[in-house]
Amino acid sequence: MTISTVGEKAQAFVPPPAEEVLECMSLLERFLNGNGRVGRLLITLLLCSSQVLREPMLYLSLYFKTHRRYYYELLNTVRETGDWEAWLDFFAEAVIVTATQAVETAQQLLTLANQDRERISTLGRAAPSALQIHRVLMEHPIATSNWLVEKTGLTPATVNKSLTNLEQLGIMRELTAQKRNRLFSYQGYVEIMNWGTELPKR
Repeated sequence: MTISTVGEKAQAFVPPPAEEVLECMSLLERFLNGNGRVGRLLITLLLCSSQVLREPMLYLSLYFKTHRRYYYELLNTVRETGDWEAWLDFFAEAVIVTATQAVETAQQLLTLANQDRERISTLGRAAPSALQIHRVLMEHPIATSNWLVEKTGLTPATVNKSLTNLEQLGIMRELTAQKRNRLFSYQGYVEIMNWGTELPKR
């Protein structure tokens, strides 16, 4: 048993019974992992609160995970020596890289939307309905046909015909292959959003 002093009070550390150590370690690991996620989420919310960001659209977690080893080394250095300068340099680099990637992604999505609108315009009389669905999918790129009916106010027959047209143009892809509650994906949009989000294999 060890004694630790906090302020003027001495506190005794009492370890758990041997049969409960594994469960306690599991709970500790879960807390540490969750605590890190919450902390990274709070970074963006604090930047919004300080009006550095207008919207919570800066996702730093991926950069930190990609450079996980260095990330933890810097955190340990701060705890051990109080060297905040190296950590702040790393954090600033994370912001620059992540913000640049976000701008590039937004530009790619805008280019995709313009190209797809031009392709949809070739549908003639069917174009207005398909364009209406396309606008909704820009905000919600994976959706069921029933949800699109509710969101657009179009009839089920019109939505299904438009989805067929969008599939033939290579813009949409059905994910379920079933007759009811079919799920569709705005393929190019999802691919752009997923690009670069996978961590390198070790």
